[in-house]
Amino acid sequence: MACVIVLSNYLVQFPIKYFSLDNLLTYGALSYPIAFLITDLSNRKYGKNIAKKIVYFGFVFGLILTLCFATNYLDLISVRIAIGSGTAFLVAQLIDVHIYDRLRKKIWFIAPLVSSLVGSCVDTFLFFSISFYGTGINWVTLSFGDLFVKMFITITMLIPFRLLLSHIKEISNINRKISV
Repeated sequence: MACVIVLSNYLVQFPIKYFSLDNLLTYGALSYPIAFLITDLSNRKYGKNIAKKIVYFGFVFGLILTLCFATNYLDLISVRIAIGSGTAFLVAQLIDVHIYDRLRKKIWFIAPLVSSLVGSCVDTFLFFSISFYGTGINWVTLSFGDLFVKMFITITMLIPFRLLLSHIKEISNINRKISV
């Protein structure tokens, strides 16, 4: 989780300069949705409380690693990215955990799809507004480009989620076997 956060925090500083996407998209949008996959699989396997602990663990270590390795303290935007990332990550991931837990009994794809899409929306707009508001960077356009890619990757992540799901025993099934 921490590696995904640090990588994404670093990559968000670089717009994709191919196909005229430099005003729409950064490389961070490609790696960050993996954090939602990690959270959702953790929630499915270990339950809501452990998933929250993984979010807090990822937040603390991601923040430490970002502050040590991916933040240029002479550049205000880099510092704002660290603050925006930490805030957006924590809020969005905790929302994801809550929504996933409420929807976990539905059809297999509903919980990861809805929780990740809502979490991605919250994360994107919190992150970009905190990191880039008032800087002259067209953060609104970047945030919509970023969100579109996150939504596409979220849908694509349903494939590995489903494949990994067959290898994960749900926490409720484990608890039932223990109590029997």
